[in-house]
Amino acid sequence: MITAQSGKKVSHTVILNDRLKLTLGVNGNRYCGYDCLSNFEELLISIIVAEMTESVKRVLQMIRKVVFLLKEYEGIDWELRLTELVSDLQKNKIAYAFCKVPDSHLEPDIIEDKNAEYAKTEYANAPNRGTEEIYESRDSAAGSKIKHIIYISDAPAICRKLADRGCCVLPYRHDYNREEGFESSRYFYIAERLEEMDYESLDMAYRRLAGLPWEILRTKRCIIRETTVEDVDAFYQIYREPDITAYMEDLYADRNEEIAYVQDYIKKIYHFYGYGMWTVTAKDGGRVIGRAGISWREGFDLPELGFVIGVPWQRQGYAYEVCSAILAYARDELGMTRVQALVMRGNEKSGKLCGKLGFHKQQEVNLEREIYTVFEIDL
Repeated sequence: MITAQSGKKVSHTVILNDRLKLTLGVNGNRYCGYDCLSNFEELLISIIVAEMTESVKRVLQMIRKVVFLLKEYEGIDWELRLTELVSDLQKNKIAYAFCKVPDSHLEPDIIEDKNAEYAKTEYANAPNRGTEEIYESRDSAAGSKIKHIIYISDAPAICRKLADRGCCVLPYRHDYNREEGFESSRYFYIAERLEEMDYESLDMAYRRLAGLPWEILRTKRCIIRETTVEDVDAFYQIYREPDITAYMEDLYADRNEEIAYVQDYIKKIYHFYGYGMWTVTAKDGGRVIGRAGISWREGFDLPELGFVIGVPWQRQGYAYEVCSAILAYARDELGMTRVQALVMRGNEKSGKLCGKLGFHKQQEVNLEREIYTVFEIDL
């Protein structure tokens, strides 16, 4: 289990997929919209890792090595205890190393900067178990023996020092160190029941810690992944078409404001919910061709499908292909049973697409002086 440390209260549970369950508490408010994010200081999210499904297994492989920095306890053989996790790392050709933590590293007042540098470099270069050759060839291509490594430690002082040096650190809390405590404000993830984790869950944690996007799913012609700051310029190319902004909110006029919005969205939506509006890229060439995803609109009780495909790629079936896959993902991975879509009056293309997808008209609503038709579908 990985626990995301962020607050105190617990009031709601959202099933994201077969591996991720979020327990949310937002001052008793519903987890319904981006405008509620100012309350996230009172949010506690527990992410429980369970059996992976095929669509989530497509997360891009980024970890090259896992370094375990675990203290010695009488009667505990960490390699034996974590044998299933180790086997999964071996199966995925991921290097790993078990390192004994010297006593001199355990006391905060003893760990100086030079010791932290030692931890960052020497532990990174610790002997690999079983996959050394594969690791070395991969890592040399990455250009650094420190890159693509996640450190797992049950020593708070080691975690703190490695985190301060910019390493990707996953604190490990178990029965033997529960009284020591980890600073919840310092770490987004804290691992528990490490023996139940697998390679994919570690990779997803690594990507969060390293600021890398998750790949959500693939269709015949597209890859749908989390948005990055690097996508912003492509968005401006798409949104400069009058046909796009006629029926949806435009981007910020100031590019820096748009970048700041994307950064905030990544932190407050992807990191907490695990889903949202994503970037759509073409498999052929990797070009950004649109955006689509599932989000919550404040004042409504259903999750909402949103989508925009750039003009050069319209009338080629991309919107239907992408939206069909996202609806299936919402049902199979997020556990959603009913989804809505809001279409502005006059937007006949989107209205026809909703009908083709199986949505049914419900009613019209007035939002910010514009009339929208509400479509809903049972998944």
